[in-house]
Amino acid sequence: MILVTGGTGLVGAHLLIHLVENGEQVRAIYRKKNKIQKTKLLFEHYNKSALFDAIEWVQADILDIPSLEHAFVNISKVYHCAAVISFDPRDENLLRKTNIEGTANIVNFCLAKGVQKLCYVSSVAALGDLASHETIITEETEWNPEKHHNDYAISKYGAEMEIWRGQQEGLNVIIVNPGVILGPGFEDQGSGQLIKKIATGLLFYTKGTTGFVTVNDVVRIMRQLMESAINNERYILIAENIVFQDLFNTIADSVKAKRPSIEAKPYIMEITWRLYWFLSLFSGKTNNLSKDTVRSFLSKTKFSNEKIKTAINVSFTDVHQYIKENFSIN
Repeated sequence: MILVTGGTGLVGAHLLIHLVENGEQVRAIYRKKNKIQKTKLLFEHYNKSALFDAIEWVQADILDIPSLEHAFVNISKVYHCAAVISFDPRDENLLRKTNIEGTANIVNFCLAKGVQKLCYVSSVAALGDLASHETIITEETEWNPEKHHNDYAISKYGAEMEIWRGQQEGLNVIIVNPGVILGPGFEDQGSGQLIKKIATGLLFYTKGTTGFVTVNDVVRIMRQLMESAINNERYILIAENIVFQDLFNTIADSVKAKRPSIEAKPYIMEITWRLYWFLSLFSGKTNNLSKDTVRSFLSKTKFSNEKIKTAINVSFTDVHQYIKENFSIN
């Protein structure tokens, strides 16, 4: 049987669909029962409601060791998708505890229970830092501890260290490092928040660059790697490196919204993140535009997907076409 953590999130929920429709026996853990509803709605979105009942749901928490005992009974493979994603500096402790300590617990259980293989969903945020002579980030780009990294990146890097510890102790592992993941069903998370903001009239764009990938490609490649003889490797999963302005325009056109028309210059972004920080002090709400978020929108970072394309001869979905097909308003 396969165990999936994070089955109530974007990647985990799509992974459950992919596994079940391919005839796998799947167990998924949840912390709060009401969270399962989002996954159920996603199955309905894809007209696969009949498959939902094939999932065995178990209440557990990756930080609660006794609850994991039951979850790991008769498990042969594990997809570890659970994580906290936040760029709010106030979430530093939560990020480190969940992403690093939680991953360590999963690794320890995999080792103790004789799990055959573990796939961990990391992030391009955990990849290395370009040296002066380098132009594109690969799986071999070295992490420079002397450079600034946000708390989320540090927590994912620390989680990867736990995965490699497991590998050194005899566990077969795969790490995937997706870029920004696009997919339907989760408007309150990641790219879903971005699409929602553009749909409601986002004014600003930047000319920064980063890697994007569709959620269906991510889960398809994860399963392919887990079913292959490949072990103890990490792979960047991006379809293409896209300028934010171009992506925003494609989203705006698809949702019948006005294209963002004002370039957010660095000085504007510097003022804006400080304003958001100040307002968050009084509102108590999560700061969704921190200094690190601003840096990511302005950075012109490019990632290579050559390793995964060579390893399993994969082809990626065109991101712009995917947006048009999955987020268009007729």
